[in-house]
Amino acid sequence: MGEIHNLIEARGRAGALDAGIERSFVEAAAQYMGDEDTTLSFAYSGWAQCALPHRRLADDQPWEISIERTRLVVEPGRKPRSEEGPLDFVGVPFGAHARLILLYLQTEAIRTGSREIELGRSLRDWLSRIGVSVGGKTAKLVKDQAERISRCRLTFHIQGGKSVGLINQSIMDGALFVEDTEEGSGKPMLSMARLSEGFFEQLQKHPVPLEEAAIKAINNNPGALDCYLWLAYRLHALPAAKLVTWKALKAQFGCGYREVYHFKARWPSALKLALAVYPDAQVDIVDEGVILKTSRPPVRPRVQSIR
Repeated sequence: MGEIHNLIEARGRAGALDAGIERSFVEAAAQYMGDEDTTLSFAYSGWAQCALPHRRLADDQPWEISIERTRLVVEPGRKPRSEEGPLDFVGVPFGAHARLILLYLQTEAIRTGSREIELGRSLRDWLSRIGVSVGGKTAKLVKDQAERISRCRLTFHIQGGKSVGLINQSIMDGALFVEDTEEGSGKPMLSMARLSEGFFEQLQKHPVPLEEAAIKAINNNPGALDCYLWLAYRLHALPAAKLVTWKALKAQFGCGYREVYHFKARWPSALKLALAVYPDAQVDIVDEGVILKTSRPPVRPRVQSIR
């Protein structure tokens, strides 16, 4: 178990803060440690290598990121202004809410064994369970990200070696919009989503199990969510310790930073927040980058129930 978790167990939150550990890390670790929920979430392994942008891009701007043999391309979708009006770009999904919605879609697909996923009330209930407000401004943000996800063309290209992945496959190939009567806005909301057959197949073959308690503790930080998924995917499969350089880390997690030294100064906070909810992770931050060491996965490799 990491230092922060030992300190909290031995001396409580106050003791960990007195030891000089940043409050956000202490609060996340304490929340995770006190959460007895054993519910699981699932994500396709491709997301552990390439992720969505953290911040909003121009509505007509695509997103592309390439890491080793994996490439993610997100093309913004369009919607009509009116029945006969021109089509406007809606922008690519971004930030923490987009990641949470995608986690919900993938988890429900694994749980039910179906490509057809109900949103609406079910999505609101799940978001509430993981500590995300579902009213007011947040409800509008969630609705916006759900629409961006449903309309964009989002594909993984995984090539080389023995890797198996998606080639020119959309994540979703259908969606149903209905009037949002709860908010009284008269604007359509996403009610039903259908994962594409190709993505659903790969998700079933290559799911990464995650702890919902961990996601709940870092739900508002897209960088920490990305790091947590990455560590959950990488650490338990390592045959030996591996150095990942700052240059390589920036290519994967820091596309928004101009220089490596800018990224190096900021990104470790997201990593430490992820480590606060993954006690068994063994990761060292060094001058050259980070050293990943073989660790137990956050979810033990045994049959567990999800709800």
